[in-house]
Amino acid sequence: MIIISKNNPLVKELALLKEKKHRKLCGTFLVEGEKMVRECVACGLNIRRLVLREDYAGETYSLPTVVLGEDAFRFVCDAVTPQGIAAEVEIPNFPLDEPKGRCLVLDGVSDPSNVGAIIRTANAANYRELYLIDCADPFSPKCVRSSMSGVFHVKLMQGSRGEVLHALKGVPLIAADMNGEDVFAFRAPAKFAICLGNEGNGLSDAVRRSATHTVCIPMEKTAESLNVAVSAGIIMYALRTK
Repeated sequence: MIIISKNNPLVKELALLKEKKHRKLCGTFLVEGEKMVRECVACGLNIRRLVLREDYAGETYSLPTVVLGEDAFRFVCDAVTPQGIAAEVEIPNFPLDEPKGRCLVLDGVSDPSNVGAIIRTANAANYRELYLIDCADPFSPKCVRSSMSGVFHVKLMQGSRGEVLHALKGVPLIAADMNGEDVFAFRAPAKFAICLGNEGNGLSDAVRRSATHTVCIPMEKTAESLNVAVSAGIIMYALRTK
């Protein structure tokens, strides 16, 4: 059976997964594209259903499927040029626990592209635990795309500042700030949390006060600042080899 109408209740429900409140209500998010769906399956995430465009002829992994007409499929997807397959995936729910190793704290990072890019780099640099405080939803379509499947491989924990700081009690917090010491000269402890702040306002006072160290990336005087995702990548790699 092919569902053609955009007014079909299931089509409307899937399309609403583009909205944070509906993702929270349903406990699921949408993964779009053949490569991303394949990696999602390989990671063993719980896939509720595959959503296929009527002309899709690729792998379906013996999973429950719903087939949509072209207009209905485009209505469901967020990408400008959908690839013909998407998956409705259960959002992993991790409690706020003490990290096992080096980790990241994202304190008010509001751009989903930045959150996704940081997750992508964290996965590549083997920072497997991320604590998110008042950030863009990591399971939004733009963030999932920007993470390039990184969101499938890391442990994302979300909470208030008080809750996150309590979970990190006893863990050295390294604040990224332009007034810190040179990150390339800094000797990081074996276990630590890199704290990255909002694009415009930086770290909150609560996280800044809790930091045990502050580091910066040396820059030419003609440069005012770096994008938070770029800064995160530089600092992650600078500290992981110390």
